[in-house]
Amino acid sequence: MGAHPAATAKLLQALGSATVGETGGRPMHPRIKAAWPGAAVAAPAYAVTCAAGDNLAVHAAVVEAPTGFVLAVNAADPPELGYWGEVLTTAAESRGLLGLVIDGGVRDVAALEAHRFPVFSALIALRGATKVAGGEIGSAALVGGVEVRTGDWIVGDHDGVTVVPGDDLDAVLEAGQARADKEQGMFARLRDGATTVSLLGLDISSVRRP
Repeated sequence: MGAHPAATAKLLQALGSATVGETGGRPMHPRIKAAWPGAAVAAPAYAVTCAAGDNLAVHAAVVEAPTGFVLAVNAADPPELGYWGEVLTTAAESRGLLGLVIDGGVRDVAALEAHRFPVFSALIALRGATKVAGGEIGSAALVGGVEVRTGDWIVGDHDGVTVVPGDDLDAVLEAGQARADKEQGMFARLRDGATTVSLLGLDISSVRRP
């Protein structure tokens, strides 16, 4: 299944970050969330680690990351800077990049939404970063508490962001589809009057009552 990137992206987006995170994906910390409502992306990752207070590595990654990838950036030292904005968004779009996940700050949020460029960040911050230090691109980065290696898959939506290691992709897709199918059956039974207690086999005897 992982051999066809477009089909893989479509399936991962349909499953969503929550389902994928429950079936072998690695959920990022909840601080990593959509910078604008409705942002969603499923694509292979290109890892970036910024030097302290500096986004030179991000600029390099926009130039060198493969078309169809999403940047996964560690910019947590410190996070309270605008490491990304409309200028980098415009540049990324022209290079065929599909989105950004950054453990750090972004700005120009209204412009990001106008571009419909999917961005997931730890916060919104005004003050810009320097552009002189090194950093690292194309290998691995710790983003939202999860190690992201270049080529892993990112699934981001309204629920958050989940990482699927490249070697686990087929297994996660299979398990995610099985979970989604099972939940569809559960929804039908709930509408017919079943309860979550009975369907999940829950013992609620420990719940206190008046």
